[in-house]
Order: sequence, then structure tokens, then C-alpha cells
Amino acid sequence: MDLNDLPKKKDTPIEAIEAEKLDTLSLDELTYRIRVLKREIVRIEAEIKVKSASMSAAEDAFKK
Repeated sequence: MDLNDLPKKKDTPIEAIEAEKLDTLSLDELTYRIRVLKREIVRIEAEIKVKSASMSAAEDAFKK
């Protein structure tokens, strides 16, 4: 069996974004992409706060 016969590992969504060629996108597409990614950053930061609070609560519960 040749290595080329094996199924190729699929990229994660982040890897797919990083691999995209930006030089083919228009200025409007690039601007839109930035807006979408900024919203995603806000969403991720909110989830980090939720998980951090949950972790802190769990740590406090086990300290007692």
C-alpha cells in the first residue's frame, strides 16, 4: 500500500482558513472576512469567560 492511497487527514476549520490564498479575494471580501473573524473573536472570548468562571467554581468547590 502506498502512502498516497491512505485517506488524507482533513484540515481543521482553522487550518483551512489559514491555508486560503488571500490574494484572490477582493477588498470587499477581505473586509467582510475581517468583520466575521472579529465577531468570532468576541464569541470565543465570551466562551472563555464562561469556562473560566466554571473552572473557578469547580476549583473552589474542591478546595472545601
